Amino acid sequence: MTRRELFGRSAMGVGTAALHSLLRGGGLGAGFLASASAFADEHHGHPGLPGMPNFAPKAKRVIMLFMNGGPSQMDLFDYKPKMDEKFDTDLPDEIRMGQRLTTMTSGQTRFPVAPSKFKFQKYDNNADGLWVSELLPHTASIASELCVIKSMWTEAINHDPAVTYIQTGSQLPGRPSFGAWVSYGLGSMNEDLPTYVVLHAKVSSGKVDQALFARLWGTGFLPSEHQGVALRSSGDPVLYLQDPHGLDRKTRREMLDDIAQLNQTQLSEFGDPEIAARIAQYEMAYRMQTSVPELMDLKGEPDDVFDLYGPDSREPGTFAASCLLARRLAQRGVRFIQIWHRGWDQHGNLTVDLPSQCKDTDQACAALVKDLKRLGMLDDTLVVWGGEFGRTVYCQGPLSRDNYGRDHHPRCFTRWMAGGGVKPGISYGHTDDFSYNIVDASGSVINPSVDTFTPGAVHIHDMNATMLHLLGVDHTKLTYRYQGRDFRLTDVHGHVVHDLLA
Repeated sequence: MTRRELFGRSAMGVGTAALHSLLRGGGLGAGFLASASAFADEHHGHPGLPGMPNFAPKAKRVIMLFMNGGPSQMDLFDYKPKMDEKFDTDLPDEIRMGQRLTTMTSGQTRFPVAPSKFKFQKYDNNADGLWVSELLPHTASIASELCVIKSMWTEAINHDPAVTYIQTGSQLPGRPSFGAWVSYGLGSMNEDLPTYVVLHAKVSSGKVDQALFARLWGTGFLPSEHQGVALRSSGDPVLYLQDPHGLDRKTRREMLDDIAQLNQTQLSEFGDPEIAARIAQYEMAYRMQTSVPELMDLKGEPDDVFDLYGPDSREPGTFAASCLLARRLAQRGVRFIQIWHRGWDQHGNLTVDLPSQCKDTDQACAALVKDLKRLGMLDDTLVVWGGEFGRTVYCQGPLSRDNYGRDHHPRCFTRWMAGGGVKPGISYGHTDDFSYNIVDASGSVINPSVDTFTPGAVHIHDMNATMLHLLGVDHTKLTYRYQGRDFRLTDVHGHVVHDLLA
């Protein structure tokens, strides 16, 4: 045995045993590691890391609704009525405090205040109340279920670093995504579908300026079987899922067994975990040939469910149809589901484009929460809504009472959660009158940092740590050794925000 082989085989350990438990009945995989397979059969999936979860979880699964582009917090949730009297006045220097600007507005001679033109209504669920814009009437109908965080912040100011940061814990590409970490740590609850599924929703306006890359739901340095599987919005949901013409299932099964035998020989010789991952992925693909068509067939859903999600839910690939699919995936034991909806980057013409985005998503977001609650699944399903950052109070481009644009703003933005062990019906955190800085209850500006947790301010590392906590995971213990150090989703940062927990 060579030195490389020794270290390769040693690295396999329990992780390979858990991986092999993916392989079941009828093929070569049926003979692998009976004890691990018994565990998989009992739990209808495959186990994660030993000792995971670290404690009793509140949530079994996550559905993340990602509004890519940066939704405008002050046009949707962060109501700032005092801005009306400051229309077209310059943003005060004592509010901006020299904070970083993007190159798109750093050359402006003025930073005129653009008040939101949309009406808000207050929902008195707590002392602060929850304000919701007229653009989100359906979301307002579930206000009593929402945990709205208005004091999110990030250091990233441009889209790709910001999305990469919130997805992987680093602004630089190459780290594992949130869903991959969850798959690696907690394992699967379903052996016929991937642990992590990604859906891309159509945008009715057709404006999707920001590109999305597969690395955003990738595994980085984790074993590749934990990557998100993207279901396509048109055509076959997964490419090459169907057998080639002239190939029957029996022959397909025999081919996979022969390939698995060859891969197993290589695995025994080299001990490379990626070979084991390849075996498991072939087996998963085989089982998905049956499970995915059944999943995508919505004919069995009653009319009242389609009515709940809205007319778009009957059209494949829409955000509404994706939300309905997310519920079906959750029912089938998929642990992490992410829906991407692009086009929230309104540098101009916001008062036309933002209503279009809200129309695409509002009813379906509310329907998903209501549907999960109706089915008794909301208590153990964490639903998360939001983007990578917020928008500025000052206008980018031409300003009028009826139309304006907003630049990127990482200093404060809004996300909401529902179900899965969070406090329902609350609004957490405060921002100043300009929705520019996070402030404490007295109105004093908070200057948070990644290294020191400041109550009232929620960094994206804190958000990710809190989400993992709801899944029963101590974020400091979900690690992977790579290039001589232990990596984790929250890097060396992150604090659980206990004020958000029920």
